[in-house]
Amino acid sequence: MSAAHAVLETQCGACHVQTAGAFSAKASDAACLRCHDGPAHHATQQVALRCAECHAEHRGRVDLRATSEQGCVHCHGDMASSGVVTRYATRIKSFEDGHPEFAWVRRDRNSVWYATTVHVNHAMHLRPIRRGPNGPNVQLECGNCHRPRAVAPDLTYSDARYRLATISYEDGPQRLHAREPWSGPDVLQAEKPTTGRELMAPVKFANACAACHLLTFDRRFEFGVPHDEPDVVHKFLVAKFSEYIRAHPAELREAREPERELVGTPLTGSTRVYTASEWVAARVYDAEQLLWRKTCAQCHALSFRWKGPRPPAVAPWLSVTPANILTAPVFPEILFPAEPGRRFPHAKFDHDAHRGFSCVSCHEKALSSTEMSDVLLPGIAKCQTCHAPGAEHAESRCSECHTYHDWSKRKELTPTFTLPALRAGER
Repeated sequence: MSAAHAVLETQCGACHVQTAGAFSAKASDAACLRCHDGPAHHATQQVALRCAECHAEHRGRVDLRATSEQGCVHCHGDMASSGVVTRYATRIKSFEDGHPEFAWVRRDRNSVWYATTVHVNHAMHLRPIRRGPNGPNVQLECGNCHRPRAVAPDLTYSDARYRLATISYEDGPQRLHAREPWSGPDVLQAEKPTTGRELMAPVKFANACAACHLLTFDRRFEFGVPHDEPDVVHKFLVAKFSEYIRAHPAELREAREPERELVGTPLTGSTRVYTASEWVAARVYDAEQLLWRKTCAQCHALSFRWKGPRPPAVAPWLSVTPANILTAPVFPEILFPAEPGRRFPHAKFDHDAHRGFSCVSCHEKALSSTEMSDVLLPGIAKCQTCHAPGAEHAESRCSECHTYHDWSKRKELTPTFTLPALRAGER
């Protein structure tokens, strides 16, 4: 018997009905359902298949989940003639015959339904790039940023200060969600991953970006602002500049720097004397103008929920002045991207099974991608290079990628076997 049922090899009565001293040739569905829930397939399924039609036992230590294509092709080979109304391909004989191009790939870039708010230029990051403003050139690898969930992050370009920091948005609700138009009653939910290496984990700034993308805000400090909400950054700036001026009161008398004069601006006096609050307000204003205009905007989309009849011509957070920045600050809203979920809601994929291949061998589009709207997933032709019929190729049966049972409807079952009974059967 299969490896999953090996313990029942001497328990024929567990699956086969005994009549007049002989066991039935076929196991009944009821016998299977005593242990396995076997949640239903699509509601539009025309023919109800018996469990054993797909999961045939007594073939040695095989994997019963690796079923043949016969049951699938019985319906999906010609769905048009069965009268089923569907928006999917109606003639799929095998992965090589009739299987359509992946939906993610065949959709044009203007209709991609997952819109991220983070700007990343993959092509630039995969070429030799300078590490920080004054750092050496380095060659990044895909694994420096992208790792499966169960794999420890690569910390080559991390910053311990950010990794140890408490982040206000870490456990909060995400404000931008992936829209999955395919998720619904006609999408079968696969079983949950078992190793944690199937899918990639979200990229975190502290682990992959912080060492190069410095969030510095003033030459008086060697550290950067928190990678957090704008109001958290504002409070941090006020606190740090307040601490600094208390320790360096002489800087309240500030000399004008000739090299910083801008053409067309009125010249101020050679020196200016601030109060402590005025000095802090001026420094916070300069720092936030740098952050909102350049540092944060380089990677994030900044927005503002305007409640008036029409939005202002200038972003409100850029029109704040030092006079009111401490009493009535206006912050941009950073839309942190939600985790996009599964790109193939109808299928399962395991990165761990493909760990012997370099990332760009499948995601070769990353080498030339400059926009986050670019679809970097491989097309079906790339998969068919390895997954094809024949002993020299990887498995290409339907069960390799697709599930039949709708595991979102799985129910818990009452166990029926006891270990003493099984041991008695072995004797």
